Amino acid sequence: MGDKVAAVAFDLSDRDRYRSKLQKCLTGLERLLDEERFDRPQNLMGLEIELNLAGPDGLPRMLNAQVLERIASRDFQTELGMFNLEVNIAPHRIGGRVLDQLAEELRTGLNYAHRKANELGAGIVMIGILPTLNSADLTSAHLSDVDRYALLNEQIVAARGEPFALDIEGVERLTCTSASIAPEAACTSIQLHLQVTPDRFADVWNAAQAIAAAQVAVGANAPFLFGREVWRESRPPLFLQSTDTRPPELQAQGVRPRTWFGERWITGPLELFEENLRYFPALLPLMDAEDPLAALDAGEVPHLGELVLHNGTVYRWNRPVYGIADGVPHLRVENRVLPAGPTVTDVIANVAFYYGLVRALCEEARPVWSRLPFEAAAHNFDVACRHGIDADLRWPRRGRLGGTAEVPAADLVREELLPLAAAGLDAWGVAPADRDLYLGVIEQRCRRRVNGASWQARTYHLALESGLTREAALAATTQRYCELMHEGEPVHTWPVGLSGPVAPRG
Repeated sequence: MGDKVAAVAFDLSDRDRYRSKLQKCLTGLERLLDEERFDRPQNLMGLEIELNLAGPDGLPRMLNAQVLERIASRDFQTELGMFNLEVNIAPHRIGGRVLDQLAEELRTGLNYAHRKANELGAGIVMIGILPTLNSADLTSAHLSDVDRYALLNEQIVAARGEPFALDIEGVERLTCTSASIAPEAACTSIQLHLQVTPDRFADVWNAAQAIAAAQVAVGANAPFLFGREVWRESRPPLFLQSTDTRPPELQAQGVRPRTWFGERWITGPLELFEENLRYFPALLPLMDAEDPLAALDAGEVPHLGELVLHNGTVYRWNRPVYGIADGVPHLRVENRVLPAGPTVTDVIANVAFYYGLVRALCEEARPVWSRLPFEAAAHNFDVACRHGIDADLRWPRRGRLGGTAEVPAADLVREELLPLAAAGLDAWGVAPADRDLYLGVIEQRCRRRVNGASWQARTYHLALESGLTREAALAATTQRYCELMHEGEPVHTWPVGLSGPVAPRG
C-alpha cells in the first residue's frame, strides 16, 4: 500500500502545487531515461505475499498488530485490514536453485509467523479471499491503525462522494454498499517484481499483460465473497469496485477506473507514468522538499517521491515501479495478478510459470503482442477471472493463417505456454530440477482441471449436500483448506470435500 505517511489535512492549493511537482518528477524521469542513468541488468526478482489471519473456526481474527509484535521481523508488515499481514522475500537473482531457495525461505517465514499467530488463537492463511469474511468484518473500524490507510480511505471516499456500490454477478450475484474502502482488504494477492532495463521494459510489461489471463486461469483462488459464490477469481472486480472514485455518471462518461488493466500495448516505460498523471487526480498530495531537476543538475539521483506515491494509488495489474538501490535508479515491472496460496509449492509454481513465460515471450521474433489485439488480452483477463481453469481464451493462431482463435485455457497452457515457460527458465539459467518440479505442478492443474478456486467450490457444494448451512459450509471449507495448506502438498492433489480420497479428473 505504499510508504508510510502522516495524517494531514489538504487545502485547495495543495493539489495544484502537487500537480506541478508531479510534472517536474516526470521530467526528471525522462531525463534519467535520456541520460541512460538506470542500473544495468541484474536479473533480480522479488516476491511479496498478502496473508489472512483466521482462527481454528475459520473466521477472521482482527489481530495483525498483536501478531506483528510477536513476529518482530521486518519481513512482515501490516496490510489494509486488521486481519491482514504481508510478507516480503528479499530480492533474488534468477538462476540455479532459486525456486527451491524461495520455497524454503517462504516456508520458514510462514511457519514462524503461524506459530506466533497461534499464541493468540489465530493462524496464517494464504488464500485469495477468506471465504468466511462478511460485510461486518469489512468496515472502517477494521482498517489497520496506520495513518496511510486512514488517509487513503478518507481521500478515496471524498473523491467518490457517495457509498461504494459492489455488484458482482457470477455463479451467484452479490450486491451491497460500503461507506469505506475496507472491502478491498478482502483481496490478498502476490506481487512479483522483475527489475528490467529501460530498453526491455516495454517488452516485459507487454508480455506480462498478454499472459495475465493464463496466470489467473491456472492460479484462481478466490471464488467466494461475503457468503456468495461469484467469480472464480473475485479479487479484480472487488478491487475495482471497492476503490472506484467514479460515481455512476463519470463511469457512464468512460472515465477510467483507478484499478485498471490498461488500454494499449506500450513502447517504453515513460508512457505508463505519463498516463497515470494524465488520467488520475492525486489522492495523496503530499510533497517533500526535493527539487528533482535541481538534484539532477547537481549530479544526484532524485527520489521522485511524489511520482512514486501517486503511482502507488493507480492500481494497474502490471504496474511500473521506479526505485533506487545503492544510489542507482532502476525500473521494475510489478505483476499483481495472482491471488495468494494455496500452498508454498503452488505459489512457487506460479512464480516459475510467470518468470519463465515472460522471458520466453520477450525473446520471440514475432512477439505475441504484435499478433494479439490488446482488446483480446483485456477480454481474456475478464473471462479468466470469471471462469478460472475452465475459461476459453483468445490466442494467436499458429501458422500462416494469422488471427486469433478461442482455446480452452488448460489446453493453451499445457500445449503452448508451458513449453515456452520451460525455455524461458532455461534462458534464465534455472536448474532443470526446479524447472520440472514447479512447472509440473502447473501441468497437473491443467490435466485435472483443478486449482484453488475449483477445489474450494467443489468442497463447499459437497458440504452443502451433506446438510450444512451456507455459513457452516463456508467455515468447514475454510477449515479444511487451512489443514491441507499447512500439510503443503499442491492443490491438485488435495482430497475433494471435507475428507476422503483424491478425485482425479482429466
